[in-house]
Amino acid sequence: MNRPSCLSGSSRSLKIFVTLLLMTLAAHINPCSATAATKGVPFQPGQKFIYRASWGMIPAGDAVIEVLPFKTYNGVRTYHFMMETRTNAGLDLIYKIRERQDSYPDVQMSRTLYYSKKSTGEHPRDAVVTFDWEKMTTTYTSFGQAEKPVSIQAGTFDPLSLFFVVRLHPLKEGDVLEIPVTDGKKLISTKARVDRREKLVIDGKSYDTYLIVPQMGRLDKVFGKEKEPDMKIWYTADEKKLPVKIQMKVAVGSFVFELISATD
Repeated sequence: MNRPSCLSGSSRSLKIFVTLLLMTLAAHINPCSATAATKGVPFQPGQKFIYRASWGMIPAGDAVIEVLPFKTYNGVRTYHFMMETRTNAGLDLIYKIRERQDSYPDVQMSRTLYYSKKSTGEHPRDAVVTFDWEKMTTTYTSFGQAEKPVSIQAGTFDPLSLFFVVRLHPLKEGDVLEIPVTDGKKLISTKARVDRREKLVIDGKSYDTYLIVPQMGRLDKVFGKEKEPDMKIWYTADEKKLPVKIQMKVAVGSFVFELISATD
């Protein structure tokens, strides 16, 4: 088996961000039209996004999302998406996070073939998620120990790949979309509502955006149901559909991630 090498990980506060952010992005995809949508793919190797993270008024760290060179996994040509998150020196004293995720969906962007997470922070983790599309299952393996396979559906993606799949589709106010997504431990049908179009300003730069409000389904039991949504995401209202801001509510407050650099 040709298994791509990768790094990745998990942690409490920003782990919640990474998990919710990427699962939420899944909500905008219609798996039936994913292959056709790739005719106008707005990303290729070399694209890189850098986000500034804050916890309330306190600088928290940064996140980097990048499209790396194409790979081949078990004879199938794939994209290679990577995301790294890390806390800054100040938060390192409280909770140090160094995390990387790698995703390998096929170049048609119709499904995921391989996904991994690795952390060298306070809670080390070395996990891979393999997809068996003949048996329609996925298997989560942590430090070499495989867990029981989980059933999946056609068009299932890992959380990170969905960060890119969402950009293949048009956004329209009032739309509610869903797609199956798995982290290797369970399959979740995530939904999201295209709430409204609005102007957003980051560091003096104005963006025309769509505000997306996720509905986390079974995750509601974990984070609680309140009047305000747990998460909001703003995408640019153009052909690139760049996620320029993410706001996430947790028990200790809110994390905000703002795009400060984008390289095509």
